[in-house]
Amino acid sequence: MRSTYLPGAGGHLRWIDIPGDGPARVYLHGLGCAGSADFTGIAAHPALHGGRAIVVDLLGHGFSDGPRDFPGTLEAHAETVAALLDDEGVKDAVLVGHSMGGAVAITLAATRPDLASRLVLAEPNLRTGGGLYSGPIAAQREDDFVSHGFRTVLSTLDPEYAARVRTADPAILHRSAVSLVHGTTPGTAERFYGLPQPRVMLIGARSRPYADEPAVRQAGIPVVEVPDAGHHMMRDNPAGFAAALVESGVGPAVNLERGGTRTERVGS
Repeated sequence: MRSTYLPGAGGHLRWIDIPGDGPARVYLHGLGCAGSADFTGIAAHPALHGGRAIVVDLLGHGFSDGPRDFPGTLEAHAETVAALLDDEGVKDAVLVGHSMGGAVAITLAATRPDLASRLVLAEPNLRTGGGLYSGPIAAQREDDFVSHGFRTVLSTLDPEYAARVRTADPAILHRSAVSLVHGTTPGTAERFYGLPQPRVMLIGARSRPYADEPAVRQAGIPVVEVPDAGHHMMRDNPAGFAAALVESGVGPAVNLERGGTRTERVGS
């Protein structure tokens, strides 16, 4: 695992670097999770062999630091990833984001288009108001969440998921949830639909009906279904998720019949 100190944020961003040729693939995880836990196996999957992979633990998550004054907004997270890519001399990366990581990827691509050549987003946060996880967290006061709400949330999660969330900094987790609830200006969905880069959205088969799918299709953005999977599709079906990434332009061409994915483009 590598570490990059970010003076503006006051902490170290930690990340895994898998060497390879061609455009780098940058993996961004969801709220409370960690790229080191969610994406390392995906990034190293044989179907994606050959390209460089950068697997990030966002600040306040996983092995990265949790600077006391880090605001935890989508914009702030995007800025830290941009600083990492600038430090590494990475341009035109393929951004792979899950949930909150998808919203961070959209923000990064909109504010630093030189850093992103393609976005493949797995059920990204496109709406304000929060979800089943971020909404209840953001509804609490930060100090209340830090003192006892964080422990309560952990007690409601399945053990495998709780093991990921337990590593998060409670204050930054809360601030990140608040940012998801409030959204960005322009809105995350508006930015996503208007980006010039090629975009694909992944949906777990068990997540359907998926509320944002009609609007995504209307915007001309292809949709790829990951079978036998829900929102946490990287854990539910790693092979199917890797094959979906390949079909979405992340990796080399392979026999997708073995991956069990199905592409559903606009008009299909």
